[in-house]
Amino acid sequence: MARWNTIARGAAFAAAASLALAACATDSDPEASGSESGSEGSGSTDALKIGTVLPLTGSLAFLGPPEVAGVDLAISEINEAGGVLGNEVSVQHEDSSDTTQANIAPQSASKLISDGVSAIIGAASSSVTLNFIDDVMAAEVVQVSPANTATALSGYNDFFFRTAPPDSVQGNALANLILEDGHKNVGVLVFNDDYGTGLRDVIQSTIEEGGGTITYGTAGQEFDPAATNFSAEVEAIMGTNPEALVLIAFDQTKQIIPELLAAGLDPTTLYMVDGNTADFSEDFDAGALEGAQGTIPGAQASDEFAQRLEEAYGKPLDSLAYGPESYDATILVALAAVHSGGTDGPSIQSSMAAVSGATGGTECSAFAECVELLDAGEEIDYKAVSGVEAFNDANDPSAAYVGVYKYDASNVPVWQSEVFGEVPAS
Repeated sequence: MARWNTIARGAAFAAAASLALAACATDSDPEASGSESGSEGSGSTDALKIGTVLPLTGSLAFLGPPEVAGVDLAISEINEAGGVLGNEVSVQHEDSSDTTQANIAPQSASKLISDGVSAIIGAASSSVTLNFIDDVMAAEVVQVSPANTATALSGYNDFFFRTAPPDSVQGNALANLILEDGHKNVGVLVFNDDYGTGLRDVIQSTIEEGGGTITYGTAGQEFDPAATNFSAEVEAIMGTNPEALVLIAFDQTKQIIPELLAAGLDPTTLYMVDGNTADFSEDFDAGALEGAQGTIPGAQASDEFAQRLEEAYGKPLDSLAYGPESYDATILVALAAVHSGGTDGPSIQSSMAAVSGATGGTECSAFAECVELLDAGEEIDYKAVSGVEAFNDANDPSAAYVGVYKYDASNVPVWQSEVFGEVPAS
């Protein structure tokens, strides 16, 4: 059985809750972010070329397969439907690696820009994106991240969009889960990274607003992402006797968890985030993480969509994380090109918000269906597979889901429920 089936069907219930969260924009307004319809026929009609800067190597490489699969599946379906403006769409995959190999993503982005892409899907890490985003924006190439969640990227530039919600949604959902589980004194083990500290800040404010306390992990108590030994940090956080512990890290998780367990941590009081809620069945003894919980932004993909992702990738996927968001990012870029009548970056940018439903329109859920409506002169509201809603004036999803997962006896995260969060821009 494919691993996604275990994750997708591990529980038989869903919970929905409304969250009112703020994600403040910077230097953005509805017109600048493309809320108005593009000018048809004003741009290039050359064949659309899309590039990706996704983690093929490094500590986030576990996110690469589902993200690449999502892009490839979308490209396949777009071309099966006749392509964009009469031409097939092509894709060029390049590596982003991670922040420990900071030169790789900028080189990949530069290559894609030189090769004439109009849009880039990526990166997976917010910190990696910040290493090259300015070059992409200067070239007027549209960038759509399927996984960036750092609040610093809200409204960063008119050409930057994302199909993952900012950390205000995930941080709030995770903190409320911890509080609902009855924990008030919470320790946070977090790496010194824009993604990590931004998520920590939201968790801290929500815990404190709920009457709780952060026992360890406040500003100045982060660990170095490049460290190879975490004994001091584990001793420090366990010395505060937290009722629950949040671990915000990437691949460092494989080294930290054994130390936490050896120090007496009850795994049922461990909480993780999208950067490390992964399959650890090959890394730890059976049952080591049983009962631990984690959150991953995005609605739970259907079995049918998961199967399509695996077929696009050519082999089983251990995780679907950000696969749907990568698919949606690619579909939105192609629809924006059709809507604007141009395959160049500025034309695509001008219509991204419109095809996401920001200006209203008829709902559609497949590329071919949406193009048929556009060809008939209608505005559209693309219903994303990932569950995100139309772009707001910060080019963030205006609403999104966060999935809650619990580890089973095999150390595999099993989907439990999902929380719906609104993200009004300010």
